[in-house]
Amino acid sequence: MVYTRKTKAILEFVHVQQSNPALHEPQKLTDYELQRLQNIRRNNEMMAALKLHSKATQLSNFKRQRVEAKSTRVKLEKKPKTEIPIKIETPIKTETPIVISVRRSLRTRGIPPDCEGLNRDSVAPTTRSKETPPSVSTTRSKGKPPSVLSLGPLSMATARASAHSDSSFTESLMGMAQDVSVPKGNAGDSLELESLSLDSDNIARVVSGRITNVRFFPTNSVKMIAAGNKFGNIGFWNMGESEVHLYRPHNAPISGILIQSHCCSKIYTSCYDGVLRLMDAEKEIFDLVFESDETIYALSQPPNETNCLYFAEGSGGLTMWDNRVGKRSSHWGLHDSRINTIDFNCQNPHIVATSSSDATACTWDLRCTNRNDLTALRTFTHKRSVQSAYFSPSGGSLATTSFDNTIGIYSGVNLEDTAVISHFNQTGRWISSFRAKWGWDDKYLFIGNMNRGVDVVSAVQRKIVMTLESPHMSAIPCRFDINSYEVGMLVGATSGGQLYVWTSR
Repeated sequence: MVYTRKTKAILEFVHVQQSNPALHEPQKLTDYELQRLQNIRRNNEMMAALKLHSKATQLSNFKRQRVEAKSTRVKLEKKPKTEIPIKIETPIKTETPIVISVRRSLRTRGIPPDCEGLNRDSVAPTTRSKETPPSVSTTRSKGKPPSVLSLGPLSMATARASAHSDSSFTESLMGMAQDVSVPKGNAGDSLELESLSLDSDNIARVVSGRITNVRFFPTNSVKMIAAGNKFGNIGFWNMGESEVHLYRPHNAPISGILIQSHCCSKIYTSCYDGVLRLMDAEKEIFDLVFESDETIYALSQPPNETNCLYFAEGSGGLTMWDNRVGKRSSHWGLHDSRINTIDFNCQNPHIVATSSSDATACTWDLRCTNRNDLTALRTFTHKRSVQSAYFSPSGGSLATTSFDNTIGIYSGVNLEDTAVISHFNQTGRWISSFRAKWGWDDKYLFIGNMNRGVDVVSAVQRKIVMTLESPHMSAIPCRFDINSYEVGMLVGATSGGQLYVWTSR
C-alpha cells in the first residue's frame, strides 16, 4: 500500500504516542495558557453570534468569480449543439487623430499689427489669390485705423483714418485747378537764402511714424501737401488749417505719390506691398490700378505723358504701365539691385535717370530700346548705395546722393563735368535716407543733416554754403519737396511724421 506524506506523518505520531505512555497523562497548563484558551473561546463565540464566518465565505467566492471573469478574454456564446460557436470579441477603440493648427503671424499673412490677436481663421493660407481677393472689413474701432485687406477698389470712407468728414476735403480737391496765368518758379526768379525762415504756424504732424514720401500739390490756388508714411497712411494738410485728412489705402511703406498736374483730384500712390492705386476724389475711391508680386520701390511719370506710369519693380526692374490698355507695355532689367528713384528730364522727357542700391546711377534713352533691353547712356559709380538721382529744373545737371557720404553733381552736355561734395549721409535704420533735392533753379540743392538742420549746397561753388536752422525744428528733416508755384516754399519731412515748411520773407 502506498501512503501519502500526510498519512505517514499521522502514523508516525500514533506510533510515538503508543510507545511513550508518559504522553497519555494529562499535562498541567500555566495561567497564561489558560487565559489564552479562554480568550480564544470567547472570540469564537462572538464571531459565531455575528455570523462572520459565513460572510467571509461569501466574499471569498465573489472575489474568485471576478478574477475568473477578468482572466477570460474570449467569450463563447452558448448556442445549440448543431451550431458552430461564434467568438464575440471586444471592439478595438479607434482614437480620433489630433490636428495641430499652425499659428501664423500677421506679418506673414500681409496684415498690419493689431491688439486683438489671432482668431480661428489665422490658419488660412498665406498666398494671395488674384481671382478671389479677400473681402474688406468695413467695421472700424474707434481711434484705430482700418485694416486694408481688399485688393479691389477701396472707398475713401472705408480707408479714412481721421475723424474729419470726407466732404470738405473732396470738395477742396475738386475745386483745385492749375492757374496757367501764374508761371512756375524758374532761374530768372531771384532767391535770397537769408530770407528763408520757419514759422511756427507752418509746422504740423500729418501722419504717425516715419515719412517716406512728400509732395506739394501742383497748383497755385491752395498750398496743400501730401505725405505718406511707413504704415501705408497718406495724410493731406492744407497750410493754414488745423485739420489733417488721413487715409490708409496701403499696408506697407508708401514708395511714391504722383499728383496729376492736369487734375489734382487724381493721385497715384505706390507701396512696398506691390500695389498701385489711383485716388479719385470725384468717385471718392482708391481704385486698384496694378498689383505686383514684387515690391514697388519708386513711382514717376514723364512731364508730357499722362497715360503712362513708370515704377521700380523688384530687384532692378523698371516697368512702364499704359493706362489706355490697362497693362504693362514694357519691362526692363536695368540694375543688379533695387531702384530707389526714377526722374525724367523736363527738357528731354525721353531721358530718365535711375539710382540704385547697386552703387550706381544711370541715364537712359527710352527711345533706344531693343525689345526688352536698354543701354545706359551714362553710368555714375559710387562706393555704396545711391539713394537718389535727380535732374535739375533746366535738365542740364544731375545730382546724386549716396551712402558713401558724398553728393555728386554732374553737368555739361553729356554730364561729363563731375563734382563730388562730402556730406554725412548715414541716417541709420530709423530715419529715412537723405536725398538732395534741387531748388527752383540750377544753383542750389537742399538736404537734411543729423543736427536738425537743412544744408544748402551750391552747384556753382560746389560746397555747402549755408545751413537752415530754427528753434522750432525738433526732428531731423530727411525728405524734401519744393512748391514749384511759389519760389522760397520748401517742405521738409521727418521720421516723426512732422512737416516743416520754410518760406521766403
